[in-house]
Amino acid sequence: MVRCGVPSVSRETIQSALPHVLSSTHLEAIGARYEGKVRDNYTTQDGRRIIVVTDRISAFDRIIGTLPLKGQLLTTCANWWFEQTRDVAPNHLLSMPDPNVMIVRECRTLPVEMVVRAYLTGSTSTSIWVHYERGERSFCGHKLPNGMRKHERLPKPLLTPSTKAHDGAHDVSASRDQILAATKMNPADFDAAADMAMSLFKRGQQLCADRGLILVDTKYEFGKTPEGDIVVIDEIHTPDSSRFWFADTYEDRFGSGLDPESFDKEYVRRWLASRGFRGDGSIPTLPDEIRVEATYRYVEAIERLMGENFRPHLSAEPEARIRRNLGLE
Repeated sequence: MVRCGVPSVSRETIQSALPHVLSSTHLEAIGARYEGKVRDNYTTQDGRRIIVVTDRISAFDRIIGTLPLKGQLLTTCANWWFEQTRDVAPNHLLSMPDPNVMIVRECRTLPVEMVVRAYLTGSTSTSIWVHYERGERSFCGHKLPNGMRKHERLPKPLLTPSTKAHDGAHDVSASRDQILAATKMNPADFDAAADMAMSLFKRGQQLCADRGLILVDTKYEFGKTPEGDIVVIDEIHTPDSSRFWFADTYEDRFGSGLDPESFDKEYVRRWLASRGFRGDGSIPTLPDEIRVEATYRYVEAIERLMGENFRPHLSAEPEARIRRNLGLE
């Protein structure tokens, strides 16, 4: 498949957005506020949640800074994927009134992240490659063959769930039985979410392959509605939650022992790791050129995935725009 052209948003445009990143919001007038790593959440009285996707970026389970326009990119991408996968698994999305905002159904979050992996790769403490490199041949209850190389395709996609860490703690990859013992969650809920995760990953692989991409691995979060239905929440198949490689260069680069070409958050992870940061200790400051390049790669990823141009909303006061679009001003 022919590689897409240059992303429609230039590095100069991204550079111009640097002074106006959305690092946090204060919209308590619409409901109780809860701050996640990337999202500011507001619970309303009528059973909805207002999710504001900020420009914060996390890596190695730490908030490491901001990327210009990142929140808009993630919201656009998640909205597109939710629409593409409604027939595979129900989700919580109701509407998208602003480039940084999703209005969703309020759900009770299941205490597990459903991670699906198709390749032996990764650099974080929860990654399958880090465990394999240490000599471990069992990962989250799955036996792994000897003699595999980094970035090699696994015999089949594996469900490798992890705990949901809070307040700077690290996620822990675990087997189904270990997750159930640690969380005390209903086994039927776990299994229903696990089945949805595998179906979503299969659909994601198919759509990515049509665009000359490899969906390497991803994570899904699930919640339960007041009626007791399990639905997909948060986001799916974005460059924040997923790893993507270019299909047309993967085999050659793998055969040469090179890292695959990627355009996801791995670019930032590798930069941090090259400076000795893997989640502990002080966080290196991201230079502006790294922030711009990371966003540029996000644009490339999302345009490639959706097959259409990303149209940024450049605003000197993004929170004021959000307030207007939510009817608060």
